[in-house]
Amino acid sequence: MITFPNAKINLGLNIVERRPDGYHNIETVFYPVPLTDVLEIVPAQASETTLTCHGNPVDCPPEKNLVMKAYRLLKESYDLPPVEMHLYKHIPDGAGLGGGSSDAAHAMIMLNQMFNLGIADAELARLAATLGADCAFFVYNRPMMATGIGDVLSPIEVDLKGKTLLLAKPPVGVDTRTAYSRVTPHQSTTPLTDIVSLPVMAWDGLLVNDFEPSVFAALPQLWVIKAQLMDAGALYAAMSGSGSTVFGIFDGDKLAEAAADTFADCATFVLRL
Repeated sequence: MITFPNAKINLGLNIVERRPDGYHNIETVFYPVPLTDVLEIVPAQASETTLTCHGNPVDCPPEKNLVMKAYRLLKESYDLPPVEMHLYKHIPDGAGLGGGSSDAAHAMIMLNQMFNLGIADAELARLAATLGADCAFFVYNRPMMATGIGDVLSPIEVDLKGKTLLLAKPPVGVDTRTAYSRVTPHQSTTPLTDIVSLPVMAWDGLLVNDFEPSVFAALPQLWVIKAQLMDAGALYAAMSGSGSTVFGIFDGDKLAEAAADTFADCATFVLRL
């Protein structure tokens, strides 16, 4: 069985408060986008489960990859036979796009289907959330308002269909733990749900990512990318998650494609939504 784990972007990201457990409660809208990895799972010829990675380099050994952790998590409660898993990485790592989380969630969905485990989506999402805060989102894979640490999800009506997305990922990364340590949590003054209900062209200045001030201070090239996207005609531009990908939402392909040509030092992806 083959599937195509997709990326996400964050539409707004409010860091509301630090929790007693050291994590942070947030408010964000997860929006799925059609930039994908490729994941194949087949019955194993041998007695061991294996994961082979291809494409973009993955900065961890296979046994620590979230896909392998997803298999082991289901194996704890269900009678799974050994499998061979092949992962082709196309979504950049450490980019704020949720690639690893998507791979893990899609692995769990595939295993559930392949071996008729009968796990309902709600339970699958609960299990996925133990692997990573945004893993649960990819079980549902539709626009979701996320609260808690990103694992409390509710459907939200946000439709970017017909828009074109330009992702620009520079050759720098952002450590998520460090990014959180530099932000002062605060309650937002306007509900995120109210802001995303407005036309996209009205989002600039209202829909904010609380990571941007400190991350842009440390990596000013990200601020430059955001400004260039707006100058190139984007209706809205922002950093996704804790970065380092910056995205612009355009009204058409031509503007987005022309803008992509200006980011020679970035990995760029033009995606029709």
